[in-house]
Amino acid sequence: MNGYGGKILFVDLGDGRTRVEPVSEEMARAFLGGNGFAARLLARHVGRGADPFDPGNRVVFAVGPITDTTVPGNSRACVATKSPLTGLFFDSTFGGRFPATQKRTGFDAICITGRAREPVYLKVTEAGARLEPARALWGKTTREAVEAIQAAEGGDADVMAIGPAGEHRVRFASMAHYWKNREGISGRGGIGAVLGSKHLKAVVVAGTRKTEVADPARLKALVDETREPLKKGTQALSTFGTPFLVQPINTLGGLGAYNIKSEVYAEARAISGEEMKAHYHDKDTTCLKCPVACGKQYAIGEGEFAGLRAKMPEYETIFALGSMLGNSHAASVVKANDLCDLLGMDTISLGVTLAFVAEALERGWLDPKEVGLPFGWGDWRGMLALVEQTAYRRGFGDRLAEGSWRLAEALGPEALKTVYAVKRLELPAHSARALKGMSIGYATATRGGSHHDTRPTPQYAQGFDRRGVEGKPEFAVRSQHFTAVDDSLVVCRFTSERGFGLFLGEPYARMVSAVTGWDVSVEELERIGERVVNQERLFNVREGVSRKDDVLPWRVMHEPIPEGASAGMHCPPAELDGMLDEYYRLRGWDAQGVPTPERLAALGLP
Repeated sequence: MNGYGGKILFVDLGDGRTRVEPVSEEMARAFLGGNGFAARLLARHVGRGADPFDPGNRVVFAVGPITDTTVPGNSRACVATKSPLTGLFFDSTFGGRFPATQKRTGFDAICITGRAREPVYLKVTEAGARLEPARALWGKTTREAVEAIQAAEGGDADVMAIGPAGEHRVRFASMAHYWKNREGISGRGGIGAVLGSKHLKAVVVAGTRKTEVADPARLKALVDETREPLKKGTQALSTFGTPFLVQPINTLGGLGAYNIKSEVYAEARAISGEEMKAHYHDKDTTCLKCPVACGKQYAIGEGEFAGLRAKMPEYETIFALGSMLGNSHAASVVKANDLCDLLGMDTISLGVTLAFVAEALERGWLDPKEVGLPFGWGDWRGMLALVEQTAYRRGFGDRLAEGSWRLAEALGPEALKTVYAVKRLELPAHSARALKGMSIGYATATRGGSHHDTRPTPQYAQGFDRRGVEGKPEFAVRSQHFTAVDDSLVVCRFTSERGFGLFLGEPYARMVSAVTGWDVSVEELERIGERVVNQERLFNVREGVSRKDDVLPWRVMHEPIPEGASAGMHCPPAELDGMLDEYYRLRGWDAQGVPTPERLAALGLP
């Protein structure tokens, strides 16, 4: 098939056995790849009620038909598992060079199960897979592990590795891939912890297989058409990276601060993209063959962290480790971000959990003696110490490693009211109160508190009514179909949104048709997105998810934003209930949020 390697590799770490299954055209056209393949494989191979740390849980690395083509932002991959943080389906995407290299092995998906007796890494080539001992790598940082494996396997091999946090099963442990000066981070949901539970230090890929495209000329014409809108739409990203969002979103009144007690941060400028570029910018970085170069490497020249060269913290990280903690010390945010990448932890979950701790200390729910070191609002030294403790589950870090929801549960019902999480996943930096589309989006997202299910981008556009509820359930449905297809193709959200459109439309149909040779319509793409969303929902329903779980943080529903341009905004329970009724109706789900047999039959799902 054009656009596909045509094979799925299954690996059992327990006995080292592997097998290969072909990818049928029926499966490819129904689920595309990436996110869709991962959802299908996990539904088939992970049993209901399985503990995420059980050897039977699976981790799927999947690419799509767009990977390693000429589409801008094509070097993306999806990795998915049953999350140890949420207990539900979870997928994450990442860039760099690894995705294109996996595609060149000929395996559209790598499905990993079992638990090795000793630490190992998995090497995948066009010929298949082998396991190599990794005892000497256990305890190494992500970068140390990647560099050591590349030294052994050669520079053409690409490596995705976990750090100490994954080895210690921190429930929001991440993975990292390094290529040139670009890092690819699969951050959210604790997938790194699942690999750690399997004693799998890294996945390594190496291959040379070329992706065949059905109509290269047609694809080139489409890419040429999108070149100018992409260049114009990504100018701020190319100049500043995602931190360019700090100032405008703070002005809008949607930048969470002090555990979202406020959504205006007085010191926002100090941690803005403009200030960081002025003081720290060293060079631009980019994923393989991407024209945008949204990544930046920083170099700190003076102060306590003089000499540090590290990846730019993304906007979400600046929110989580900056404004949410009342921390305007920009260099400490750069340092904390670097520590999280090296140790292998999600910056959003960690920062939002620390913000909960700061408020719990303020309210007396936690005794400072329990934390064991000075910590509070703006205390960046305490923050850095707790980052390291969490990765190794040392001291209070053992409790932080469980995430904010489990920590709050142990402190009582009042503490749970201040947790900023949905389905146990900490929310990112796009306000659930100031953007009404995110209110219904977060509540219904497969992953919970994720801005990659329902997208915030259209809601910042001039003319979009971010305050009213009318049309927001329909917006969430359309946006979720778009992201499901985007992550199944797999293509970068930045290049797709700014080059091809914020929703599924004719450019996406032309893209898929040119690559695969199928006569694909926009309506077919919508159904694919709907099918993937329903497949994910079925996985979660099997784990007990229903309407009771499609809720928002208590503070979002009961405490209006106190000040700024979005003052007074929140999403009361009755308002959310009304949006849920309409959302379920549009989806063809019953009143409890369970997909109906009729809708599933129409989508070809069991």
